[in-house]
This record gives sequence, C-alpha cells and structure tokens, in this order.
Amino acid sequence: MGKFVITKRTNGEFQFNLKAGNGQTILTSEGYSTKAAALNGIESVKTNSQDDNRYDRKESSNGKPYFNLKASNGQNIGASEMYESTAARENGIESVKKNAPDADTDDQTA
Repeated sequence: MGKFVITKRTNGEFQFNLKAGNGQTILTSEGYSTKAAALNGIESVKTNSQDDNRYDRKESSNGKPYFNLKASNGQNIGASEMYESTAARENGIESVKKNAPDADTDDQTA
C-alpha cells in the first residue's frame, strides 16, 4: 500500500511524495507555505488521480517521458520522475491511480 510522506524543504516549504508499496517515489508535489496547504494537496491527489484526463503526459528536453497530475482548475499538484520509456511512464500513472486513493499520510515534520 502506498503512502504520502510530508517533509519540510530547506527553504521552510512543505512538500509531499507519494510512495508506492515498495518505497519508490511515484509523485512529488510542489512546495507549500503551510502544512495545511500540503494536506489539501494530498486530498487533491487522492481525488484527481482516478481521472485519466488529469494526467498531462510530457517529454523532457532530453527525450525522457514524464507526467504531471493536474487539479480540476488546471494547477499542477504533482510531478513524476523521468522515465526511460512511454510504457514505464504509463506504469507510473497506473501506480499513482492504484496507490493514491487509500494511501496513509506519514508526516515527518512533526
């Protein structure tokens, strides 16, 4: 089962990573000024992760596929790692869909 891990950046912002059951990070958030905002971001991932239209499939300048997960308002709520192939990117999206809805939250800032 996946989990959201909340951490604090060196600049004081909060961020979260969605980790798969094997501990691999499958989605990373933007920086948030408050923990409450980061928790709202997690809820947004849980809600939007089930809608395939919310995944913006991209390719980096060096040709590596990745994706962004967007909220209903079009705002980015998470980004994936860079993948070696489009098939690997699709597996990453499926992993987010599978892990996000029931993921626990591990707050490492407390």
